[in-house]
Amino acid sequence: MNTHPVASRVEPARDATSTRADSLTRALGIIALVGVAFITVTCLLVQFLRTDLSWTATSMSIYVKGPYGRWVQASFFAPAPGIAALGIGWYRALDRRARSVFPLVLFVVAAAALCVTASFIADATRWPVTVHGRIHQWAAFGTFICVTTAALLQSLRLRFDPDWHEQFIEATTIASVSVVYFWVYALSPIPRGVGEKAVIALVLAWLWRASWWLAWCAPR
Repeated sequence: MNTHPVASRVEPARDATSTRADSLTRALGIIALVGVAFITVTCLLVQFLRTDLSWTATSMSIYVKGPYGRWVQASFFAPAPGIAALGIGWYRALDRRARSVFPLVLFVVAAAALCVTASFIADATRWPVTVHGRIHQWAAFGTFICVTTAALLQSLRLRFDPDWHEQFIEATTIASVSVVYFWVYALSPIPRGVGEKAVIALVLAWLWRASWWLAWCAPR
């Protein structure tokens, strides 16, 4: 029998900590996985199905027009709930000392901006000439800024939680490359198609890994 008064006070803290990896947190990770998988598969398939478009010169937004356009547009909406869920899930999964509200807020804003991006059709020209084209471009720009910044900030928080420090290096590496390449693409004359798709691929890679860890690797 343990009659030590300090031990009896510490035990509830351990029980509270164990609730971080509850079923809801895992469900949030699975929601994010589904959204990332849907947009990844859809966008890859249309590269081969849309033979009328050059994958190196055409941005993903242009695929919304023409054959399979509805599927592409739906795939833009698909990750939005998962991005918000990912922010909530990681906030729940991390130890209180490692939590930060900033990545959570940025993930939610990125999800909202992505919905706006998907709702307004892009112009076929490099620079938008219509109102809906301008809204699409600025919403997409905001989505990339928020999601890449959130990914980096969230990755940096992992080092403060002993349950997640093993994922810190991989997460931070992918997020850092995403942030750097996004700004290189945004400020340089990299071809619109391949440049944008590279940014999307990096972001999806981080989202997939972060979702997978949350869904299947959370400490029990």
